[in-house]
Amino acid sequence: MIFLWDIFPPTRILSVMDGEADKGINPEPGNILVLALKKILRPLVRLFIANQITHPYMVNLLKAIYVEVAETEFPVNDKKQTDSRISLLTGVHRKDVKRLRNENLNRYQPPASVSIGAQLISRWLGDHDYLDASGRPLPLPLRTQDTPQKLTFDHLVEDIAKQDLRPRVVLDELLRLGLVEQDKNGQVILKSEAFIPQAGLEEKLYFFGKNIQDHICAASHNISGRTPPFFDRSVYYDKLSQESIDTLTEMCHRIGMRALLEINEKALELQTRDKSRHVDRYRMNFGIFNFSTDYDEKDDNDE
Repeated sequence: MIFLWDIFPPTRILSVMDGEADKGINPEPGNILVLALKKILRPLVRLFIANQITHPYMVNLLKAIYVEVAETEFPVNDKKQTDSRISLLTGVHRKDVKRLRNENLNRYQPPASVSIGAQLISRWLGDHDYLDASGRPLPLPLRTQDTPQKLTFDHLVEDIAKQDLRPRVVLDELLRLGLVEQDKNGQVILKSEAFIPQAGLEEKLYFFGKNIQDHICAASHNISGRTPPFFDRSVYYDKLSQESIDTLTEMCHRIGMRALLEINEKALELQTRDKSRHVDRYRMNFGIFNFSTDYDEKDDNDE
């Protein structure tokens, strides 16, 4: 569904992003879609300018993406795509289409620490062997001669990284990212901020792209009326004090983290089961966010 904030009263708003919009409301699709795009693009353009990504650069990047999407996702009766048809679909000049289709674009590879680090943290938070009686992640000693039978940080790394990867290298990277710390006895402790690394720009940008992409894909799926719809809702209130914002922010963090941990535990259990059945074909992404800022009626309504 399209963002429908403005058709509701200004308070107590629950978004209708999963196919439950009022059937009697039929806004002009073109105008509402442009309004939604302005909302999406404004913070992106702010990010672009802050990182010296210019308009000419984005134009060229968009051309390449238009051509790629048209070629791979809009075929006609399984016929071979032509430059002319892609040009018709996208508005990109046929000469540019031909050039872009022949370019060998380098595929971005995520930083190695993203894959290993994310899997390690998920296992540490979701596997009962690595949790104490209250469900909190256990401090893990490094492997020593005195702990051959006890779970260690080295065991955890070796369980995740089947290739030859030294646990010390992984530990140094997690320490750099601020995801773990070591106590006076040398035990490795998973910090509560593990889902929000304070360092590692490459890692943050990787998940930024991955999460925003999947959120937009879910919303686009719902807008198109496909079934079953994905769950995509949020709670919106304005006219709040800073004290109220602080209270709600703390509540969002507490409830959100609990939901993430519960989903992570179940997903790890199901992934382990599915791998043994050789049916690992699909992926999923579950996210939670909260945001607050000064209320600007013009910015909120995008007139």
